Amino acid sequence: MTTPWGEVELTRFPEDSRDRLRAWDASDAYLLRHLAEEKVPLTGTVVVVGDRWGALVTALAGHRPTQITDSFLGQEATRANLARAGVEPGAVRLLTTQDPPPERVDVLLVRVPKSLALLEDQLLRLAPAVHADTVVIGTGMVKEIHTSTLRLFERILGPTRTSLARQKARLIFCTPDPALERPANPWPYSYALPDGVGAVSGRTVVNHAGVFCAERLDVGTRFFLRHLPGPGAGRVVDLGCGNGVVGTAVALADPAAEVLFVDESYQAVASAEATYKANGVPGHAEFRVGDGLAGVAPGSVDLVLNNPPFHSHQATTDAVAWRMFTGALRSLRPGGELWVIGNRHLGYHVKLRRLFGNSELVASDPKFVVLRAVKRG
Repeated sequence: MTTPWGEVELTRFPEDSRDRLRAWDASDAYLLRHLAEEKVPLTGTVVVVGDRWGALVTALAGHRPTQITDSFLGQEATRANLARAGVEPGAVRLLTTQDPPPERVDVLLVRVPKSLALLEDQLLRLAPAVHADTVVIGTGMVKEIHTSTLRLFERILGPTRTSLARQKARLIFCTPDPALERPANPWPYSYALPDGVGAVSGRTVVNHAGVFCAERLDVGTRFFLRHLPGPGAGRVVDLGCGNGVVGTAVALADPAAEVLFVDESYQAVASAEATYKANGVPGHAEFRVGDGLAGVAPGSVDLVLNNPPFHSHQATTDAVAWRMFTGALRSLRPGGELWVIGNRHLGYHVKLRRLFGNSELVASDPKFVVLRAVKRG
């Protein structure tokens, strides 16, 4: 990526030479050009929220910014991109959405996330650190910035306007109003599950902002909960755990199970842990933010339960699902099982047969299938 501060070489994480998706887009470039052309003073505490693969903080590393991200993969990409650019360790402060935010923010740069709830939560968490002279600029592709996006900035920070579009990207300019009466932060959000969903029927679910279907039980998970395997699995992984409702259902049905909750989202793993604890589940559980099953010992797992995402930000891709399935194959003991819920049209049975040599249809409806693959030998 060519920036006003020079060229930077950027990759996503995990790095894959076959991956044709870039680690930056026109909205990153637009924001960096604006900062340079308008000579925006990048002094004091510079905070970058939602920097997807580290493009912004890598370009601005000379100003010692702080990055706040919900993505483990994004943070690992940032580390690699900073190192590749020769940035000294510690020049960029890396925080997660679960860490306390800086106490003062002088420049706030926001890469608009896909989740409006996550944007709301982050703006409300940062608002006390913003002052009248704080420079606040958001950026995103035109299709990502809506009237509701602008209203959030206006309601939480102050008067807001947008730029003209360039290369299908747009900037958001916000003037902080310290006298603004801000709403209370509604996150995390809790609700009771409906009946008819197995062991978690009527139980409490806790969702931090940005977690998939945070305000209701999505139909795919509802279908999966009705068709989970019976007790006796031993060590179970809720892979891509989201709010942890699937792993919690397993733990409630089988107190002897050891459940590992894994997700690359810090918000998701915090939600899973809160859901688990809210229901007073007996037994042993572990909560881990990471890249799927990387770090899990080979042949150490009895059962993997998975509802793989098929989007990476705005891009549709099967790369995440493929990585999850291959990680499951490596981590399962011989005879261990991978259970997958997915939309019919995604054709996961083909991938499972290629990897495992088998795929069994457990349950289906007009939209979803539950598939089971067994590790042989």
